[in-house]
Amino acid sequence: MHDDDVSFILSPSGGEAVAWAQTLDFSAATRVASAAKVRETYPDHFSAVIEVATARAKAALKLRDCEGWVLTTEAVEQATPWRVAQHRAERLAGRAVHDLTCSVGAELAELVRVSEQVTGSDLDPVRVAMARANVPQARAAVADALDPSTISAHAGAVFIADPARRVSGRRISDPTELLPPLPDLLGALDGHEFAVKCAPGLDFAALEHTGEVEVTSLDGGVREACLWSPTLSDGVRRRATVLHSGKSGSAAWTETITDREPQIDAATPDANAEADRFIVEPDGAIVRSGLVRHWAHRHGLRQLDPRIAHLTGPAIPAGYSGFEVLERCTLDAKKLRSRLRALDCGSLEILVRGVDKDPDVLRKKLAPKGSRPLALVVTRLADRGVAFICDARRHMAI
Repeated sequence: MHDDDVSFILSPSGGEAVAWAQTLDFSAATRVASAAKVRETYPDHFSAVIEVATARAKAALKLRDCEGWVLTTEAVEQATPWRVAQHRAERLAGRAVHDLTCSVGAELAELVRVSEQVTGSDLDPVRVAMARANVPQARAAVADALDPSTISAHAGAVFIADPARRVSGRRISDPTELLPPLPDLLGALDGHEFAVKCAPGLDFAALEHTGEVEVTSLDGGVREACLWSPTLSDGVRRRATVLHSGKSGSAAWTETITDREPQIDAATPDANAEADRFIVEPDGAIVRSGLVRHWAHRHGLRQLDPRIAHLTGPAIPAGYSGFEVLERCTLDAKKLRSRLRALDCGSLEILVRGVDKDPDVLRKKLAPKGSRPLALVVTRLADRGVAFICDARRHMAI
């Protein structure tokens, strides 16, 4: 998309064009025909009209209050979900904040709800134009995040940045290949307060980051890690934030746990260890942040094995799910199949940790044909693989 495309979309005629295009069907079966209609009606800007119309449909599932935004599909895919951005903004409420990679303004939109001094910048002038239109309460300009003048012009602000993790559709795992490179960005921000978003799978120990690493999940899926500068960390080095948006009529809620909280002692490896009434698998943010034992202490759980994230206890924590244990069994496929048939097993959810077993392959071998939904928790105790046959997954309401 070009500058003149953005200008057209922002004009009354462009607004009508996008609104009309949003009524068309761009699914696989009718995409070509719908695109031809747009091209015939708006030959000079048909590509931009289609792009914004389809991007808005996707944005409605990820952002809030974005009905009239100017967007691209790529920008929506890269944008932080509003619930995650809101959580970060709440930590910075009342502060002056500068988003060094503001793109089309998804993060700015949440910041302006809680702060009056919000600015943004980006290398892409088209996206800066979109950000200005989408979030007029914030100031946005074209600037390089690694240019010292960009930092010095906003000294005293908290800097937010989200280095691009994809190039031409390829996911980047090396911090030095991010755009901008993560080590360079952290170097440019040295001595300033910042919150830099990263992929949760990065090796943070290799970065020698001295502040906080916060891993955040949303509705059960790990979304990001955020590097907070030491002055914004309050002595915390690791934090897990679990967000639930309240979809499907359930209550919205948040749980946060840090490494400053107490933790249970490491379990003693025991191949004969028995589970309590329930087996619980912590949220992915808790696992990736290395806070399984802290979370277990908070909720009165214990580890089955010190190296495995499966926990067990008398109850499932509110807001989470778990499995009521029926019996323990060896990983012998014949014995497992026999026991599952005796229990009238039909659909079978299989969870595997610490054991080299493919759930799909194992399910085919077990060939459940009954009517009762069950679950199989395959885990490692000491150096032995074991299976716990459980009732179907149970969700505990808040």
